[in-house]
Amino acid sequence: MDLTYTYWEGENGWLVGYLNNYPEQWTQGKNIQELEEMPLELYKNSLEESKHKKKQVKKTGVLRIPA
Repeated sequence: MDLTYTYWEGENGWLVGYLNNYPEQWTQGKNIQELEEMPLELYKNSLEESKHKKKQVKKTGVLRIPA
């Protein structure tokens, strides 16, 4: 499986990026190797957390408003 990511050079010279499937979780690294390690760890942690979360069953209801 391939994970795509987006990255750029930050103002401090470090690389900043995120996995495209998780754009809210930014990470940074001094070089490309370090940058690639960090999102991979975030991804692994997200998978582990999702195993422990209880599945939510969503339902809908109808509200009756008196005429």
